[in-house]
Amino acid sequence: MSQQTADFIGFDTSIGASPARSIPQVQRSAWDQCARLLLLALLVLSCMTFLDYGVTTDEEVQHIYGKRLLSFYLSGFQDMSAFTFKDLFRYGGLFDLMVAVLIPVSPFEEYETRHLLSALFGVVGVAGTWRLGRLVAGPRAGFMAALLLALSGVYYGGMFNNTKDVPFAAGMVWSLYYATRLVLLLPRPRLGLVLRFGAAVGLTLGIRVGALFLGLYLGVAILAHLVHVWRRGGFGAALGDAWGTVVALWPCLPVIYALMAALWPWSVFEPLNPIVALQAFSHIPFTLQTLYFGELVYASDPPALYLPAYLLIKLPEALVIGTILGALRGAIWLAASRRGGWAAARPWLMVGLAAFLPIVLFMIFRPTIYNGIRHFLFIVPPMAVIAARFFDDAWAAVERLGRRAGQAAAAVLATVCLLYAFQLGKMHPNQYVYYNQFVGGIQGAYGRFEMDYWGNSLQEATRELVALVERENDGNPPDRTYTLSICGNPLAVRGELPSWLRIVDGTAEWRNADFFMAFTQVRRCPQLLDGQPVIEISAEGVPLSVVKDRREPQE
Repeated sequence: MSQQTADFIGFDTSIGASPARSIPQVQRSAWDQCARLLLLALLVLSCMTFLDYGVTTDEEVQHIYGKRLLSFYLSGFQDMSAFTFKDLFRYGGLFDLMVAVLIPVSPFEEYETRHLLSALFGVVGVAGTWRLGRLVAGPRAGFMAALLLALSGVYYGGMFNNTKDVPFAAGMVWSLYYATRLVLLLPRPRLGLVLRFGAAVGLTLGIRVGALFLGLYLGVAILAHLVHVWRRGGFGAALGDAWGTVVALWPCLPVIYALMAALWPWSVFEPLNPIVALQAFSHIPFTLQTLYFGELVYASDPPALYLPAYLLIKLPEALVIGTILGALRGAIWLAASRRGGWAAARPWLMVGLAAFLPIVLFMIFRPTIYNGIRHFLFIVPPMAVIAARFFDDAWAAVERLGRRAGQAAAAVLATVCLLYAFQLGKMHPNQYVYYNQFVGGIQGAYGRFEMDYWGNSLQEATRELVALVERENDGNPPDRTYTLSICGNPLAVRGELPSWLRIVDGTAEWRNADFFMAFTQVRRCPQLLDGQPVIEISAEGVPLSVVKDRREPQE
């Protein structure tokens, strides 16, 4: 590849190099320090705000599963109830087991403990994105990758109550980080690195069977490496590297298996149980429907473009644009390279596979999907890395025009990030509902795409209802009991109820309740009962939940 071509598409032609890798050591340390400060800020913010988030519809069954798994161990493997409880046995129990162990010593209530731990997993995922970006593109790109992920509403908002997908995304990005380091050291990576990779994959399998994707990514990268060796040194050299790779990597297998068995016992009851789980989750026979461009489509038969469309509108514009342009630029570079391309391309092969292969497989096999991109949240960190590399190289290209040009580029990037942060702050605590301006924001997505599908806003609505009634009584609890009917997730409300407010669910009582609360995710919910609207929880002017006062007017 000519130097002119390399300059045009933003790649350094030296092996594994990028413009970010050539910055002075002082600057490298500064960007690493920025990343650490970002992680500290996320940690502090998580500890300050985790109580603001509601309980999701999935959390109750996951919590029960965790307690039953703990009982399985405490009973000496006699209590098998965890493996007959709904379909939860097909999931790993890492997170739910941790919660079950922590609850007796936690100063917080059960679901508050879950939310704090989930937020900490989210910060760990941002840290993994930083380390992956730093590995493949340098310290500045690593910081930008972490920042892009942290400013993604679907990730940041989900950190606090998406207790399955966020921990899984965190495990996947750390596993990808170690896998990429392995690929860079083929055919004989160090034993310590191999064992850390095995631990990361084993823990991630202890959350969800989708961690098997990592084996596919690594297998493709190893195959590409062997083809490269074969072309340069012949069949004998490739065979030698293949044997060396097998010898080097086999110690990770018992680590993976042991952790998977401990955190997901059902997976080892039968040899093929992980494959059975993967097949089961690929085509869950749900009658559930999900919104897609204003139409309700069955989750078990989604359109091929469901996932790409949601990714296009749920992620920040900068992340989407950076990912697309970064991927196109990388493809041009690979097509233009003639010699030595594999050395620089191999880490990006891993990142590219992690970002795009699940999308391609989804479009081919169209597995069950609903709630937008939450089941595929694990592909967002590698996408953030690709986008960060693109912006880092673009910034470096501008810097070559002069100091002021570089400062102007930095100012533009900083302004964009501040705008995203301000927007997420305004949406608190409903950041996961975020939509970008490609669809007109939340207002443009309302009625066309999934909104507050977990009913996170119901907790805030409950708190406002309690405050409203107590204001009517001069700041004191009323001297009578009021009833509340709900169209949504009652679990999100129960933890906030004072003694004078009671949820009713019998048909007659439900229709005659004093107050009616509904989330707007299900279109018909707010119209099921009449009453005077007194509370509306909204994001960017779009109602997420409403409360109606149905009491008889007082004379």
